[in-house]
Amino acid sequence: MSDRSELFSGDDPFVIARRWLAEAEQSEINDPSAIALSTVDSDGMPNVRMVLLKEIEDAGFVFYTNYGSAKAIEIEASGKAAFVMHWKSLRRQIRVRGIVEREDGDKADAYFASRSLKSRLGAWASQQSQPLSSRAALMAEVAKVTATKGTAPNRPPFWGGFRISPLEVEFWADGDFRLHDRFQWVRAEIEQSWSVQRLSP
Repeated sequence: MSDRSELFSGDDPFVIARRWLAEAEQSEINDPSAIALSTVDSDGMPNVRMVLLKEIEDAGFVFYTNYGSAKAIEIEASGKAAFVMHWKSLRRQIRVRGIVEREDGDKADAYFASRSLKSRLGAWASQQSQPLSSRAALMAEVAKVTATKGTAPNRPPFWGGFRISPLEVEFWADGDFRLHDRFQWVRAEIEQSWSVQRLSP
């Protein structure tokens, strides 16, 4: 598209997304990799929560969670998810909608091993999204897990990654007088090439 500025330049949306994230890492105060992840439950009721995006791969976006959590259960049921990354410091955002699969192999093992010991023990101790009687009960479970799992706990079988392979990616940048710049990358199937169009603000 001829009128795309340098900000939106490139033929690969994943390259653009990595470039924008790298810029945000220099200016955003807290968690530049945070995304607002959206799913729907079995009744079609939407759900959204903040999670940390861990990697922008060559063809997908990866985050990690407890497979018993509400978001994981909803993703497994629908096979789809959406998210938005928003950086106030840059006045930009990226919106993604796509198909989801598990990242449940060596890459998940390696990422889990890279986390702090307390985070690894916490992953074992927490029954994410389930009712909890008290914080004391949670801390007691952490202590129990610490005693049984030691200082090198393996990745729990109920914890791992999800990869979102997008069908739509939209890049948005703030413009004067609310005349924002928006470019949408779209494909009907994962295997297909992208088409790019400018959207009205």
